[in-house]
Amino acid sequence: MANRMIWNQTAFFGAGAVGEIPRQLVERHFTKALVVSDQGLVEAGVTAKVTELLDGAGFPFELFTDVAPNPPIENVKAGLTAFEAAQADVLIAVGGGSPLDTCKGIGIIANNPEYADVLSLEGTPGTKHPSVPIIAVPTTAGTASETTINYVLTDKSKQRKFVCVDPHDIPVLAIVDAEMMADAPRSLRVATGLDALTHAIEGYITKGAWELSDMFHLKAIQLIAQALPLAVDGDAKASDDMALAQYVAGMGYSNVGLGIVHSMAHALGGYYDAPHGVANGLLLAPVMAFNAPASGDKYRDIGAAFGVAGALTRPLAEVGADTVKAVADMIAALGNPTMLRQIGAQEADIPALALMALGDVCTPGNPRPVTAGDIESIYRSVL
Repeated sequence: MANRMIWNQTAFFGAGAVGEIPRQLVERHFTKALVVSDQGLVEAGVTAKVTELLDGAGFPFELFTDVAPNPPIENVKAGLTAFEAAQADVLIAVGGGSPLDTCKGIGIIANNPEYADVLSLEGTPGTKHPSVPIIAVPTTAGTASETTINYVLTDKSKQRKFVCVDPHDIPVLAIVDAEMMADAPRSLRVATGLDALTHAIEGYITKGAWELSDMFHLKAIQLIAQALPLAVDGDAKASDDMALAQYVAGMGYSNVGLGIVHSMAHALGGYYDAPHGVANGLLLAPVMAFNAPASGDKYRDIGAAFGVAGALTRPLAEVGADTVKAVADMIAALGNPTMLRQIGAQEADIPALALMALGDVCTPGNPRPVTAGDIESIYRSVL
């Protein structure tokens, strides 16, 4: 079996990396940009860290900020209209997963107009042409959308999120600069950090995992276990480590898949507009407990990263249980919700949520076979 690995072409890391953008625009012979961000980032002055660089370099751009959390297809359609009106030849995404994912949808449809309905991008659509070039500037340490072939949109008419997997959507340039993340509130740092942790753990145990992806995921787990509790309160070194860790996790999971934590979180996002990282953090430990029998020795490595005593030598069942507890304890200590009712979930919705999760594109990667009944049971265990 051949294992394919795809990453973005070029990335700059570290404090001040955002300053590379004007030079890169000129060297790549672009003439005008559409900057895709959201209104909250504009009001917080974060987007200006990029647009002021463009102004200073005299590089023409227009700004599009009609992007909501869990972005609906309408945001992509509006952004496409703005891109075409601007007559731009490059997209610059500034934000967390929502602006980056919206930007990917815009860029793909601009060069593949047969997908203008947006909904037909779900799954692996088989687009013929690469996206409009995208420069991705993440402002959270979570999704790693800047280096993945994935993006997630919302069909509000059916209260569902859907995943698009397309090598043509990958940005040509990523700017991973923790200074762009410095203004994120603590709650957002927690949620996005737990998203990154979920990517790393699910990617490590997913069915498609292999030696190269394991290298990325295990390193990401090790970094996040140490850095996240400090980064949420603004520690500079820990924030740098989280910026790197989420990117490294993205290099892995984008290529090998995830599991039912993401499937179940997508359902919660579609139904209740729950923040994706919050939902992942809520579900990670109970799903890890479910998957333990099918995850082999990998829980030993995860446990060692979380400081579980004797993780490499004690009986595996004991280590697995302690590893799940260590992950759950950190999530609770960070203040993430641990019960579904905290995000508005209702018992009556669980069967529909379970069916939605079962049909999610992430479900086939789960290391343990799963039924709708299994998913219902996991949801109910944290109701």
